[in-house]
Amino acid sequence: MELIDLYRHGVAGFTDRVRQVRPEQWSAPTPCTDWDVRALVNHIVYEERWMPPLLGGATIEDIGSRFDGDLLGDDPAAAATDAARQADAAIAEPGALDRTVHLSFGDFPAADYLRQMLADHLVHAWDLAAAIGADRTLHPEAVAECARWFAGVEDAYRSGGAIGPRVAVPPDASEQDRLIAGFGRDPAWQPSS
Repeated sequence: MELIDLYRHGVAGFTDRVRQVRPEQWSAPTPCTDWDVRALVNHIVYEERWMPPLLGGATIEDIGSRFDGDLLGDDPAAAATDAARQADAAIAEPGALDRTVHLSFGDFPAADYLRQMLADHLVHAWDLAAAIGADRTLHPEAVAECARWFAGVEDAYRSGGAIGPRVAVPPDASEQDRLIAGFGRDPAWQPSS
């Protein structure tokens, strides 16, 4: 399966779970200890809002603070759907994945950036599912692609403070559980009651 299709599976998994959030769950805790459900969804919408200008050649300085703050408004599901749609349009442009993207930590091929965004969507879809009691199952081919990519960047992510310590899992853990654990989450996480 092509990278863009795997990314789309990751996005669909995330936005499907956003639509499942009940009104009383927006302030629920997530496996990301600094974020409740609303903050987690806002983070992904924020990342997606950056995608069109970054894929269009803009720098971090060019974009500035235009996407800071609450991006969800009164209808978080609609905001998430709209941001995902605009990000998808940007990656679907001819030659988009052949470009260079200017990120805060250097210049990267757009395909590598898309792998980062795939990981963000997958892991946070799992976080969101865990927080709201939804199905945590992620697209297996997307998980496999993400795990392959993550093996080469895990140490940099951890030393840069982007993820917590790896969580120990049994030797027979699924690929999904190993990936989630690599991103510093306990695959058995449950919200405190």
